[in-house]
Amino acid sequence: MLHVALYEPEIPPNTGNIIRLCANAGATLHLIHPLGFELDHSRLRRAGLDYHEWARVRQHENLNALRNALPHSRLLACSTRARTAHHQVAYQSDDILLFGPETRGLPQAVLDELPDGQCLRIPMRPNNRSLNLSNAVAVVLYEAWRQLGFEGAV
Repeated sequence: MLHVALYEPEIPPNTGNIIRLCANAGATLHLIHPLGFELDHSRLRRAGLDYHEWARVRQHENLNALRNALPHSRLLACSTRARTAHHQVAYQSDDILLFGPETRGLPQAVLDELPDGQCLRIPMRPNNRSLNLSNAVAVVLYEAWRQLGFEGAV
C-alpha cells in the first residue's frame, strides 16, 4: 500500500481533498505535525465529504516519527527543486510520497538527506511556481498507483 505524507500542511481544504484522494486510491495518509489547522475544522470535513470513514489517516509528531513508524518504506520527496521527474522513478508498493507545506514546500535540509533519485518533481511550464498541493498529490499518487497496476481497483 502506498503512503502519502503531508509535512506540516497548512490549508484545511487541501488536506480534506487529499483524504478523499487517498480513500479512493487505497493509500494511507500521514500528517506530520505541526498542522496549520485542527482536524475537526469544518473546511477539512467539507472537502473530504463522507470519505473520512474510508480513509486511513495517521498523525506523527515529526518526520523522524514517520520514518520510525515505516522503517522499511522508501521516502520519495516531492519538490519543485528536484531534478528527477515523477514518472521517471519505479515506484514500490510501500513507498512514502512526501509533500511539503503549501506556502514554502519541503525544507532544503529534508531534500539534502535523500539521494537525487528520491527527490521528485512534476514537470511544468517555465516560470510557473507550483501546482496546488492536492493536485500535486493526485498527479504523483496516480502515477505510482498506475505503475503498480492499479492494485485493488475495480
